[in-house]
Amino acid sequence: MKIIADRNIPFAAECFSSIGEVEVVAGQDITPGVVADADCLLVRSVTKVDSNLLAESSVRFVGTATIGFEHIDTDFLARHNTGFASAPGSNANSVVEYIVAALLEVGQKANLNLKDKSIGVIGVGNIGSKVAEKAAAIGMKVCLNDPPLQRQTGDAKYLPLEKLFDCDFITLHTPLTFEGIDRTFYLADERFFKSLKKGCIFFNTSRGAVADTGALKAMIKSGKLGAAVLDVWENEPSIDTELLEMAAIGTPHIAGYSLDGKVAGMIMIYKAACEYFGLEAGFDTKSFLPEPAVRELKVNPQTGSEQDMLREAVEKIYNIKKDDSNLRRILNMPLGKRCGLFEKLRSDYPVRREFQNTTVVVKDKNSGLANKLKGIGFLLSKE
Repeated sequence: MKIIADRNIPFAAECFSSIGEVEVVAGQDITPGVVADADCLLVRSVTKVDSNLLAESSVRFVGTATIGFEHIDTDFLARHNTGFASAPGSNANSVVEYIVAALLEVGQKANLNLKDKSIGVIGVGNIGSKVAEKAAAIGMKVCLNDPPLQRQTGDAKYLPLEKLFDCDFITLHTPLTFEGIDRTFYLADERFFKSLKKGCIFFNTSRGAVADTGALKAMIKSGKLGAAVLDVWENEPSIDTELLEMAAIGTPHIAGYSLDGKVAGMIMIYKAACEYFGLEAGFDTKSFLPEPAVRELKVNPQTGSEQDMLREAVEKIYNIKKDDSNLRRILNMPLGKRCGLFEKLRSDYPVRREFQNTTVVVKDKNSGLANKLKGIGFLLSKE
């Protein structure tokens, strides 16, 4: 069996070589000629999988190691009885840890105590539900909005959108949809932003076009918004550099790029491919994840506030300021080279591990600080 795999799927060759012959190719170089005689195709979001790519191919199974699959023509695959799998939820914890890091960084920049501040979570699926849990763990008041879930469950915890407008923070975790009563394209439009509490801090790690760039810039310029944290952008990789300059934190669509999340996504499509072809899966995530660079952290509760200590612990595992600084290099580059840098920052993203791989040593495992560290995902060990 011949398998074509995007080179940015970590360990794809090592893992899938157990079921076939793997050829690793850059995602943008996966062409009809490359896949013509392949049986299995493994992609990430840069590869558009549709009739133009597959019409003359022998591909029987397509896997995308991503949670979304807007780049896949699933109707075409279904019409041609081609197997398909994605990786829903695989990078959810990575995105949530990005949000935690950003909250703590913005808190320091704006001299804000996050405890008892309110955060409105729009979209309460794999990611949004975990954002709610971790925000609550650090002492924030959480308000939820998810119309489809509200209709399905009738649960009163899912509030109408207007009930979130008084929140101190708003964070988007919806898919990008263009039709129906739950359309999210430009969900955050001029009316949305004008309805927010003055000084609200806006986060978007979902899809760029869930927010109207023009309206967002206008609200930042006017002082209506206190700050914006943006990992996703309209028209990627050709992003609006004026908006980047305005953002408190701007990153190149890497919130979900932890190594743990990438390997989890790879294993999900590996197991799906094995099932489709009637083969036995011989690997899981533990087969490929290396030892973390930081296995243990010691926290001294005498060095500052709980929030400061949380931020310092998080920063030792994931320093979000580096991702922000790397993206801002675009601002000094010629227009023609900006897209290339954006893509390179994604394709060459360094290893980032999740909090769950690190044990924090604290004197009192029942302290408020210990509970917060555990709540955001660290393991605990008593001195």
